Amino acid sequence: MASKLTKRSENYAKWYQELVTGADLAENSPVRGCMVIKPYGYAIWEKVQAELDRQFKATGHQNAYFPLFIPKSYFTREASHVDGFAKECAVVTHYRLKEGPEGEGIVVDENARLEEELIVRPTSETVIWDTFKGWIQSYRDLPLKINQWANVVRWEMRTRLFLRTAEFLWQEGHTAHTSREEAVEEAELMLKLYGDFVEQYMAIPVVRGVKTASERFAGAVETYCIEALMQDGKALQAGTTHFLGQNFAKAFDVTYASKEGQQEYVWATSWGVSTRLMGALIMTHSDDNGLVLPPYLAPHQVVIVPIYRSAEQLEAVRKAIAPLKEELEKAGIPVHLDDRDTHKPGWKFAEYELKGVPIRLAMGPRDLENGTVEMARRDELSKEIVHVTGIAERVEALLAEIQDRLYQRAAERQIERTHQADDWSTFKELIESSAGFVSAHWDGTPETEEAIKNETKATIRCIPLDRKEEAGSCVYSGKPSEGRVLFAKAY
Repeated sequence: MASKLTKRSENYAKWYQELVTGADLAENSPVRGCMVIKPYGYAIWEKVQAELDRQFKATGHQNAYFPLFIPKSYFTREASHVDGFAKECAVVTHYRLKEGPEGEGIVVDENARLEEELIVRPTSETVIWDTFKGWIQSYRDLPLKINQWANVVRWEMRTRLFLRTAEFLWQEGHTAHTSREEAVEEAELMLKLYGDFVEQYMAIPVVRGVKTASERFAGAVETYCIEALMQDGKALQAGTTHFLGQNFAKAFDVTYASKEGQQEYVWATSWGVSTRLMGALIMTHSDDNGLVLPPYLAPHQVVIVPIYRSAEQLEAVRKAIAPLKEELEKAGIPVHLDDRDTHKPGWKFAEYELKGVPIRLAMGPRDLENGTVEMARRDELSKEIVHVTGIAERVEALLAEIQDRLYQRAAERQIERTHQADDWSTFKELIESSAGFVSAHWDGTPETEEAIKNETKATIRCIPLDRKEEAGSCVYSGKPSEGRVLFAKAY
């Protein structure tokens, strides 16, 4: 059991770190900036992965796997792509070690230098498009819709568990199409899929939009995104989809024979989400007592804790719990029975509160007499005594209520912390107070965008897809603006 958490209001970053480690989600590894995802944390990621994978396949995508190592020359083929990732690349230069001179231990064997250096993938567009060249010959091979679940490496300088690590887990989709329209439709479809998943399963409201030119993915023509708001008022990019145009097709000479027999370049997309979603899940719902998990992603939706004073009482309670547990499992509810005799019930209550299990059931000798069970809900830290008859239906209804309540609570907070600024002083005041999203006019120039970022550390999170076109004056330069964009400080 971890000690009591630092309060969010006192030190949000410290609270987050303590929660991630205390709830057994992850811990730092011996390699700076990398993490060990522990079984409980990985079980949550598996829930995320399973549902997304189901939805990818339902929309016509197939899973494949591509190499971890990418020849360095591949990155030079798409100029903006190499510029975007050059500073984050880990490079393999040698393939062997050897015993060094006395006192030096193991050293790099300089005779084992690679003829061409290899990049440890920060993303897979280059190696995938080189592969696609051999897979695509005719319009009959299109659309080609591929996804891979993998790890990537981006040599981050400032790291934080789940939110930004040198190595992280993700999925990356890569598709090829016969037309611009079809590729754009794909990118927008995946944006909808991501947004719906985050809202419906993670219970996190998001803003759907497009990135500015300076914030686009390296090599993309257009980048779509979903942006979420954390409890501390900072934004978090929860997922992106990219319309790549024909940039990678031209860089890797990927063409197809059209129905008319003409050689045409394909149109492309890529899209992905990562274990950063775990950070969003933690920071959106959790409280000073620990993790709060939406039921749809909880490894255990229900934990059952026996209450007893003697071995005889424990055995009697176990017998009464068995049919209760079976009833819940038959209803498809993931249940965990903690009947360890090495820890007291109070210790277990605190543990599962910290780990965010949505519902806790406790049963003791008195409950055996009355045919009842104590039912506690994690999101509100409330409890009630209920009859065991019809327990599965009652639990199912409460799980649905918790899922909806978590979303509504986050949505209300987002509305409360989305502000409008029409002048520079108001804008700065809102940003400096970490108030959340600030909707303001922008003149559309990268110079103004950069100036605002330098002066306030706020970035344009997105141009909302549902924004109203309204003429105005840029909050910074005073120049004409076609509409408002969303600013915030961000992770």
